[in-house]
Amino acid sequence: MKLSPDQTIFWSYGFFNINLTLVTTWGIMLLLVLTSAIITRKLKTDMHISRWQCILEMVVTGINSEIKGVGLDSPQLYIGFIGTMFLFIATANVLIVFPYYQAPTGSLSTTTALAISVFLAVPFFGIKQRGIGTYLKSYLQPTFIMLPFNLISELSRTLALAVRLFGNIMSGGMIVAILLSITPFIFPIVMQALGLLIGMVQAYIFSILATVYIAAAVQAPPKNSDKKDLVTKK
Repeated sequence: MKLSPDQTIFWSYGFFNINLTLVTTWGIMLLLVLTSAIITRKLKTDMHISRWQCILEMVVTGINSEIKGVGLDSPQLYIGFIGTMFLFIATANVLIVFPYYQAPTGSLSTTTALAISVFLAVPFFGIKQRGIGTYLKSYLQPTFIMLPFNLISELSRTLALAVRLFGNIMSGGMIVAILLSITPFIFPIVMQALGLLIGMVQAYIFSILATVYIAAAVQAPPKNSDKKDLVTKK
């Protein structure tokens, strides 16, 4: 019983392997690119738009709303990264309705790559918005003693992102595989439907956490002068 797409290898040479995880990952990326190209090739601004454009606008508006709700006032600056990541994870998890399909998010290599992308995106957006000097000083706040703890926090939350997504998707696939081998088909179908819900929830949670981390890096901490003004007003 193969529980991880990493176990299915199509080609191998030394340390280089082309496995099912790699194939499905690139397949999903190609699917998203082609779908977006088809939907956006004839965009309209009048009252009569296509059904697909309407769905696309609803998705973009919803993602922008969530990004702004977290605290980023200019969601258009971040939707390229956060929105793409959400759509990839959601699509990868929704496709489990197809037989013999294994989600690439059920592989620790995929979830680690996603977590590393968030790890790199946080300082990128933080430095872009606040400048490298101001951003680096945030690791020394409220005192320089916090430097190692802030660094450990950066690494630990990256690990948590990778393991959380991998664990939830992997466990769902494992349960379906076990039930399929010992019970009638009705139970795996129910579990697969539950897996769809879990997959969407995990895509949402992963994207929201990434947005929260970026918002924390972008937003400047309150200055001492501002705190003094508040105390004076009180």
